[in-house]
Amino acid sequence: MSDTEIIPQTTANSQKGFSAFAELVSILGTSTKTNDKLRALIDYFTHADSKDKVWVIALFSGRRPKRIVSSTLLQEWCVEITHLPYWLFEESYHTVGDLGETIALLLPDTELTSTDDRSLSYYLEQFITLNKSDENVRKKFITDSWLTMNKDERFVFNKLLTGGFRIGVSQKMIVNALAKTVELDAAVIAHRISGNWDPVTTTFSDLLSEHATTADFSKPYPFFLAYALDAEPETLGSPEEWQAEWKWDGIRGQIIKRNNELFVWSRGEELMTDKFPEYQLLKELLPDGLVIDGEIIPFQVTTSAEGTTAVSPLPFALLQTRIGRKNVTKKQLLEAPIAFFAYDLLEYNYEDWRTKPLAERRIKLEEIIHKASHVNLQLSPVITYESWPGLIEIRQQSRDNYAEGLMLKRKSSPYQVGRKVGDWWKWKIDPFTIDAVMIYAQKGHGRRSNLYTDYTFAVKDEERLVPFTKAYSGLTDKEFAQVDAFVKRNSLEKFGPVRTVKPELVFEIAFEGIAASNRHKSGVALRFPRINRWRKDKTPDEINTLQDLKQMLKMYGTSSLE
Repeated sequence: MSDTEIIPQTTANSQKGFSAFAELVSILGTSTKTNDKLRALIDYFTHADSKDKVWVIALFSGRRPKRIVSSTLLQEWCVEITHLPYWLFEESYHTVGDLGETIALLLPDTELTSTDDRSLSYYLEQFITLNKSDENVRKKFITDSWLTMNKDERFVFNKLLTGGFRIGVSQKMIVNALAKTVELDAAVIAHRISGNWDPVTTTFSDLLSEHATTADFSKPYPFFLAYALDAEPETLGSPEEWQAEWKWDGIRGQIIKRNNELFVWSRGEELMTDKFPEYQLLKELLPDGLVIDGEIIPFQVTTSAEGTTAVSPLPFALLQTRIGRKNVTKKQLLEAPIAFFAYDLLEYNYEDWRTKPLAERRIKLEEIIHKASHVNLQLSPVITYESWPGLIEIRQQSRDNYAEGLMLKRKSSPYQVGRKVGDWWKWKIDPFTIDAVMIYAQKGHGRRSNLYTDYTFAVKDEERLVPFTKAYSGLTDKEFAQVDAFVKRNSLEKFGPVRTVKPELVFEIAFEGIAASNRHKSGVALRFPRINRWRKDKTPDEINTLQDLKQMLKMYGTSSLE
């Protein structure tokens, strides 16, 4: 059955208010079938209260409420209600692996039933009100709420309380579900629910009525995402049909100039204007009604012996020194200068250009960038090549250009919404790999909360083992079960939830980048580490050394993450 064939249920959900939301979260968290998840969302958006629907869109788009109480207090209040010894609570927590779920399971079953189920919006707006309230006021609200909820409702309530609410639902699925309940095209919905709107003051009609207008000039467009190219490039047809670019290692973003204001958005829909003050210089150079897609990258300007200058990217690790800082100092601006490498045009003169072919968008983009002529706004170059074999050779130069590989974009392609097959491909180079031995293990979260699936790995430094990274993905369920059994049989020491294990299991660790770090015993930090494969063919004596890591750092890394 295709998505277009799925229709909302005709009978109203048996639950209402917060109960209906908890039921939705349970279905989304336990179902393995896309159509079941989509049907649950359609049913919810068909029958839920309008204010609750706005909050669900906000939550599923990453707009989580701020934490209003510490984990320690939640534990204390649960122990107080249940009269459990604290050691037993801790053991339960280590077994379950999730604080919200542990509390939901330990609290006594309630015999109370609510005659008018409070809404999702009620609880979330209470969180906002209670944020500055006295601890006793927060305690009474939270403990009273616990005692009127069932186990599933408490679990969701606790996840919202702690700011750790996450759900495995894509933005595309949310959009598709909404498209079944409102008279709007999916692309329009995706654009409407993006941006800097407040679920407290925004109504469902403001967001998704047919004639809704928005005064949010900062609103970005949904990003067009590429699929990984696993086949040979020859399978794409004639090379003349494709535009090749570097796949930059930075933060995907959009620069927006509207109403004589400039905004910077990340792909994760985070408004990052204040984090990159150097971009404000572009406000006077760019025309109004403009949206540019590109990459936020640290850069350097070099001058050749002939006196010509060139701008080139620097490693992603330098960008990390700027991420997460509320205030950027002059020193940081000098040490990690940031440019925007532009590669697509989404809006020009307040007109949506996404349906125009890439070739046409590129010509106008080049015109805009050349006219602005500023070092902080660079045109991401198109790579010149004549054949697929020639492009394969160019791809081998990716790391020399601080790129992750190549992007291949069909010249006739429109700028679509989300991840679509066929027009945009990412053709990444192979990751770095290193063989290491597992030395620590910890239980996972969610469905893996009873298995040891979070591991710490070490390399050799002469006769000692030096921990250098953690990883918790890359194995099959069967392999995770096998490693879990090994950990339980071969634990040497226990430190809270962490087990020290016999250093016998060897794994190949893959990662995308490496940088120096004085926060790690090894002196290095890896980017996107994960388990590439279990090396059952190797012994701990055959693993890589700390010197191997430092050689990688010398060749491909940066001097410091600090």
